[in-house]
Amino acid sequence: MEHTKKTALLVMDMQSSILGRLPGAAGFVSHVAKAIAAARSRNIPVIYVVVGFRPGAPEISVHNKGFSAMGGKERWTAEFANQWTKIHPGLAPGEEDVIITKRRVSAFTGSDLEVVLRGQEIRHLVLTGISTSGVVLSTLREAADKDYQLTVIADCCADPEEEVHRVLTAKVFPRQAEVVNVEEWMK
Repeated sequence: MEHTKKTALLVMDMQSSILGRLPGAAGFVSHVAKAIAAARSRNIPVIYVVVGFRPGAPEISVHNKGFSAMGGKERWTAEFANQWTKIHPGLAPGEEDVIITKRRVSAFTGSDLEVVLRGQEIRHLVLTGISTSGVVLSTLREAADKDYQLTVIADCCADPEEEVHRVLTAKVFPRQAEVVNVEEWMK
């Protein structure tokens, strides 16, 4: 595990609304909880990234195939928008943790993540998230283009398609990141 204040653990899209659709979520949540506990024990900042929209979802274009499929703008009442962004209780943020709201797939797009990282002089990102082919892939690619050092904790990432997860973590991500499991990262 990295022992530097220039490292941060990103916990991405770990919302109850998203995890509720993941088979085997309990085991997955326990892996992510281990990574969070290990980061906190070593004073590595934990940054939560959630995907969310304002009431009425003015950020969602009918031309965005992924987000427009999440339901019409009338669905995005203030109450629904608030419930949608709630982080799973098994992964609850601590008082010292930062919560970032993004408006697209990548953790950087439509958020102030980069400002927070610069403010803390963070250069190494450790990625966890759901889904591997969504937020993790998009964030990894953008972070690599921004010259961040990257680690992906493979068993703290999940995807609805297990084969897609396997190909990304075994063949694609190693080109730009160190890929480990949570037990290796905790050492």
